[in-house]
Amino acid sequence: MASAPANNLPIFYNDLMPLSSVDHVDFRSRTVDAAPFLVSQHAIPLTIDEFVSAQRFVPIIFSSGADSVPLALMGLNEGVNVFVDDEGKLRGPAYVPAYVRRYPWMLAKLRPDSEELSLCFDPTSSAIGAFEEGTALFQDGKPSELTQGVLKFCEDFEQAAARTSQFVRELQEMDLLMDGEVSIQTPVNEQPFVYRGFRMINEEKLRDMRGDQLRKINQNGMLPLIYAHLFSLQLMREIFETQVSQGKGPIALPAAPQPAEA
Repeated sequence: MASAPANNLPIFYNDLMPLSSVDHVDFRSRTVDAAPFLVSQHAIPLTIDEFVSAQRFVPIIFSSGADSVPLALMGLNEGVNVFVDDEGKLRGPAYVPAYVRRYPWMLAKLRPDSEELSLCFDPTSSAIGAFEEGTALFQDGKPSELTQGVLKFCEDFEQAAARTSQFVRELQEMDLLMDGEVSIQTPVNEQPFVYRGFRMINEEKLRDMRGDQLRKINQNGMLPLIYAHLFSLQLMREIFETQVSQGKGPIALPAAPQPAEA
């Protein structure tokens, strides 16, 4: 169903360029009302800071593989996002992950031998450029209020991402993650639709935890996040039904062969 991105650039990003007060002194940021890059993205990285808000709108799962990351599931099938139309405009109330709101910006290392992060942007984005309209990125050669706000948002995102990585590491150390499977039965199809390829919390192991372990994950704030994830999984059927209503449902499975009559 979902796996961590394998390419060199994070999803959505086609290129990265460091923001420069020399090269981009006349650049502006303008508001766009659609995100075409979201149309075919069914799973978006999510930080633990967003679990409580996101679980009201989207199932929260963990990617498969050794380095699991939390994902907001915006569709059950590859290439399907039920929350946006074909142009990338939101269809209605939805939770937009910080990962999406950050684009086209991000902090990145410019040199592999340095830990310093620089504010970069995707130059292929239609939101940033030498436009006549929009908000200036620099004023008197210095970062504008907008750019300072962008930098703060990206710094906060990196800190949230670090907390998220620690959260996942602790789940793995406690062996609380397992391969997930969701089976959805519909009245029009004899065989259920089965979704795999993701990870989820093992509720049985959670119930069997020792009292001291349970107290620890409650005191360090992990327990509410775990239950936000578990509660959110109930939304998978809603996502499935929305896909069907939008004509983006999975192909019906063939009926099981019937035994021949004697």
